[in-house]
Amino acid sequence: MQEFKPFKEGKVREVYDIGENLILVATDRISAFDHILKNKITDKGAILTQMSKFWFDYTKDIVKNHMVSVDVKDMPEFFQSEKYDGNSMLCKKLEMLPIECIVRGYITGSGWESYKKNGTVCGISLPEGLKESEKLPEPIYTPSTKAELGDHDENISFEQSVEVLEKLYPGKGRDYATQIKDCTIKLYKKCAEYALSKGIIIADTKFEFGLDENGNVVIGDEMLTPDSSRFWPLEGYEAGKSQPSYDKQFVRDWLKANPDSDYLLPDDVIDKTIAKYKEAFELLTGRKFA
Repeated sequence: MQEFKPFKEGKVREVYDIGENLILVATDRISAFDHILKNKITDKGAILTQMSKFWFDYTKDIVKNHMVSVDVKDMPEFFQSEKYDGNSMLCKKLEMLPIECIVRGYITGSGWESYKKNGTVCGISLPEGLKESEKLPEPIYTPSTKAELGDHDENISFEQSVEVLEKLYPGKGRDYATQIKDCTIKLYKKCAEYALSKGIIIADTKFEFGLDENGNVVIGDEMLTPDSSRFWPLEGYEAGKSQPSYDKQFVRDWLKANPDSDYLLPDDVIDKTIAKYKEAFELLTGRKFA
């Protein structure tokens, strides 16, 4: 049996090159504030992978995605073991674009902090008088650069995203920047409306796009998971305060309240985090996580 080693390891994912395709493995690691925490979150990788599959299937009418299969029987023998079953995705190879495509439908987090200071989020002026966690009149697109592991992503304007892509793809920068912006907004609107019908508010999220062998824009990486999005329960939602969440915000809040934790979570925080991830999966997909 041929053994494979990941050629790229992110904070949470491992990427394997198997020739024509890639295999993305979502581990049970969890990161916050650009640090990998010392605990593992059981089943987290499988939940992220299966949730991404659900959304890729749901949005293929808007933009192509890189998913080929999540069945390990479609992968080399090396991956046909319990370690990779459920948390691995066979994907087409893409040339990934160096832009994180962030869309915000509600004002919260760093956006809220910025708005309180000067009425803007990432340089975009917003109406006066918004409350914390309030729904924005229209979703806003706030791209950022992709940082290397350990560095912070940097917010940029749409025009700066054009410049970044123009340097890499002379004559096509504006076209690619416009395509990924338009796809980001369309994806968010369709999925946020669906999630709302299932009792979940998607406050914000990020997407990543790449180019296939023909230069077409394709969505890659993960999609609308608790790791890449802010999910709130619709029940009890009220603007003017921070919201409970289904995502990593629970972990972030605990870390903020315990600055000397050395990124080690107590068992009860791990258990609650697992329960939140599973609850979000089951509400959105309409099926039990297994």
